[in-house]
Amino acid sequence: MEFRGADDWDDLFDECRESAYHMEVRDTYAVASESEPLRRFLEGEPPPAYDKSDWTDLIREMTGRGVAVSRIRVVTVPHSDYQRWLLSVTGANIEAGEDIRYLPRHLVDPADIPADDWWLFDDQRVAFNLVDQAGRPAGVAVTADPEIAAYCRTVRQRLWQFATPYREYVEESPVDS
Repeated sequence: MEFRGADDWDDLFDECRESAYHMEVRDTYAVASESEPLRRFLEGEPPPAYDKSDWTDLIREMTGRGVAVSRIRVVTVPHSDYQRWLLSVTGANIEAGEDIRYLPRHLVDPADIPADDWWLFDDQRVAFNLVDQAGRPAGVAVTADPEIAAYCRTVRQRLWQFATPYREYVEESPVDS
């Protein structure tokens, strides 16, 4: 396993040729750049300009070169405050070309949900999102171990069938206010 810093993702996305899949299992994240937009959302204040252009530009670049970018967000219902806010800003990801699906955790066997968030690149390389005890990004652990990659492919295949596309989830599911 290779350990990298919290901001050391660029090569993983640049080297990706076919697919980038993200498995998200946490109900909250402590990302510094999201603190103020989240606070304003929770206080009912007008949303500030939340600049996701670095991410949406990356998604457009990747999908423009033929890379399929997708993720499943396993969420607790009722949604955490963070997930309610995230639902309100995810449309930009979709517009950029990312396929994001939601899976309420109560709909699947808990044993089927991995304990950690990770990215699976080209079905061969796995990058685990490392976080500190406060939930802040703490680095990346990267491996090309064939057994770990096979496990991640199996998890993706098993859960994808139960996950609901973002727009359908927002339209058909009661989103907490």
